Amino acid sequence: MRRRPRVASRIFLALIYLFLYAPIFIMIVFSFNASKSRSVWSGFTLDWYTELFSDSMIISSLTTTIGVSVLAAIVATIAGTFAAIGFFNMRKRWRSPLLAINNIPVMNADIVTGVSLCLLFVSLGSVLKYQLGFGTLLIAHITFNIPYVILSVLPKLRQMDRNLVDAAMDLGCTWFQAFYKVIIPEIMPGIINGMMIAFTMSIDDFVISYFTAGSKVQTLSMAIYAMTRKRVSPKINAVSTLLFLFILLLLIIINVRQIRQEEREKKLRTLKSK
Repeated sequence: MRRRPRVASRIFLALIYLFLYAPIFIMIVFSFNASKSRSVWSGFTLDWYTELFSDSMIISSLTTTIGVSVLAAIVATIAGTFAAIGFFNMRKRWRSPLLAINNIPVMNADIVTGVSLCLLFVSLGSVLKYQLGFGTLLIAHITFNIPYVILSVLPKLRQMDRNLVDAAMDLGCTWFQAFYKVIIPEIMPGIINGMMIAFTMSIDDFVISYFTAGSKVQTLSMAIYAMTRKRVSPKINAVSTLLFLFILLLLIIINVRQIRQEEREKKLRTLKSK
């Protein structure tokens, strides 16, 4: 009797994965199709990838996407790390409501964040005399990336032994020396994970970028959307395949890092218990 629910749950799980990943698998397969058909296989080719890298619009949008993602991840990591340390040192009655406010952008719909930032930039632009472009796009990406960095760094701060900082200062370190010699190495795994998550979220974003980039700048996801509005070209399959594989690689790296960190923490706990 117990096997039937297990078999049913496995079949249900397999159907869910099939529904989620079958379209992606078909897209990857037809990105190597020799013809423009989206239903008939005509042979293997790499021509669509060759045309993709010779398309100036795609290369320009890719450069913009990488530039925004790298800069947003770096700035958000620095700001989010200091904010996490500030949250960690707060009193509980202030920390709890502020952390709840910090979690709102994570749970909030992207379209709400995008529209609100667009209205903010437009209203400020009429006063400060600037237009939507690379700067507003970068600020928007930094804004929605900071909460993810905070949520990645805070657990490492909670796991850190507070006595280490006091011991370092008793041995002659200044507060700044204790900060970069003790605190930063202890929370470095969380900082790296936060930076990678911020980079992944930034490079994959479309909705917020669409509302804050303006008409002169476009990211890779916006370029793909523009291509689908005109006609569905096999180059869309190629660029979507590369974007999917790149994000999948980043997620694998993040998960592998987290698994290794958990294993190291278990080993340290076992050694301390002995």
